[in-house]
Amino acid sequence: MIPKSFWEQKCRVVYVARNAKDNAVSFSTLTAWTYANQSQESGTATYRDSWTERVLLFGSWYDHVTDWWERKQSHPEIHYMFFEDMVEDTGREIDKLSSFLGSNSTAAEKEQIRHLVQFDNMKKNDMTNYSSCDEMDFNISRFMRKGKVGDWKNHFTLAQNEQFDEDYMKKMKKNASLQFRTIV
Repeated sequence: MIPKSFWEQKCRVVYVARNAKDNAVSFSTLTAWTYANQSQESGTATYRDSWTERVLLFGSWYDHVTDWWERKQSHPEIHYMFFEDMVEDTGREIDKLSSFLGSNSTAAEKEQIRHLVQFDNMKKNDMTNYSSCDEMDFNISRFMRKGKVGDWKNHFTLAQNEQFDEDYMKKMKKNASLQFRTIV
């Protein structure tokens, strides 16, 4: 859905990807919202089933992350980041992003950014938490849930995990260079 002129003008893109299991769990609460009178069944188990069948409002996670990964190989204007890396070392990822953007931020500015992008701070910020978006019903679910890496372990049974891993390996096989952490 990106216009051709976007690629022709070499616009820069910052793409943030999150591992499939944490994404599926986190996004399951998002599906509880109603978007323009459309909704999907909520609940982690139901959503996880929809996830593996690619029956999602926004399309396949697999297609999305792999398409952007492949696109970045030939487009240096794409900076592909991993949520898990940002949680692990926010300062390091800010440095990488600053370099990509050609920013000459001072150490104090980078520290301010590091503070502002911490999950708990973003969750409280009306500019990032979607609380001002009328289409989303915060009485049903919040846009930003926990922001924890590996929380999927609290939601998957052993059998569900094995089924998910099998499906994941099948769908990600063609993109062996794209490696997410905390998958298995």
